[in-house]
Amino acid sequence: MALLIDHKNKTMSERTTSSNWALAIVQALELGGVDCTSLFAELGMDYAALSDPDARFPQDGMTRLWQRAVALSGNPAIGLNMAQVVRPASFHVVGYALMSSRNLRDGFTRLVRYQRIIGEGADLNFLPQPDGYALTLAIHGDRLPPARQSAEASLAYCLAFCRWMTGKPMRPREIRLQGPPPADPAPYQQVFQAPLKFNAEHYGLIFERADLEAPLPSANEALAQLHDRFAGEYLARFCSSRVTHQARQVLCRLLPQGEPRREVVAQTLHLSQRTLQRRLQEEGTSYQQLLDDTRRELAEQYLGQVDLTLLEVAYLLGFADPSNFFRAFRRWFGETPGEYRSRRGLA
Repeated sequence: MALLIDHKNKTMSERTTSSNWALAIVQALELGGVDCTSLFAELGMDYAALSDPDARFPQDGMTRLWQRAVALSGNPAIGLNMAQVVRPASFHVVGYALMSSRNLRDGFTRLVRYQRIIGEGADLNFLPQPDGYALTLAIHGDRLPPARQSAEASLAYCLAFCRWMTGKPMRPREIRLQGPPPADPAPYQQVFQAPLKFNAEHYGLIFERADLEAPLPSANEALAQLHDRFAGEYLARFCSSRVTHQARQVLCRLLPQGEPRREVVAQTLHLSQRTLQRRLQEEGTSYQQLLDDTRRELAEQYLGQVDLTLLEVAYLLGFADPSNFFRAFRRWFGETPGEYRSRRGLA
């Protein structure tokens, strides 16, 4: 299968990444000495399509790119190179919408709203804190669990973009990173220049209130409205038939409350149950298959968080009876959750 996906004709159940963001990743990897022309050929991906602004690449293709780049470079922190390739176009039209915003607080609100244009594998949240703001990030894989470098690259790029827009050496109150501390924390300290918290619940940047409420030098309300229109139109075209993606997001939100019923998901999406089922079938899946796939990919992500017990993981996945989780996990991976953690050194 060709790994370049035209956004008008893509396989509907696949998450995709914009060519703009993929190009920024490639530039970061090439700074780290990776020959991406050869690597794209090895992975069956179209390097020339990076210059096509309408092209999109599947999430799993990008995950394989990160994995091979780490193996070839021997540098697990290579994602941090994204801080060196800042340009607004990497965020597609969203970068220009962010630049023309009144301040970074408004810009981040836009970034969250239009995130799917950049990449469908990421979920962003922007929330006020008692003494600041938090921009949190979750990367979801498709068939493959996401690469840690993808999330680290996103945080490094976002912070570098903020520093570039403001012209100030912004220092967040805290950088939150999932997973254990690296053997060499120096690259992280150099890029982020802020307190690092590893084994965090979410990837995130915690900002001082004053930094996000200060006016941006590039603020322009008329341009902001124009970019909003462009971004909104693109998102409407892009997501009009992506019921699989929308339903998966709803499932992720509802699962910790128990197994979501199909009628509840349909109501959330303002669809009838019959329409939801028909649209999912048109996109090559079914409600039950989507529920099972979502649980499987979340199970891998949750088991990677060593602070979560197996019982907690079962309930986060909506299983009222933990034994049902253990049976499902063995069906998915051919081993128990405990064996899975032990094999990966997470026990």
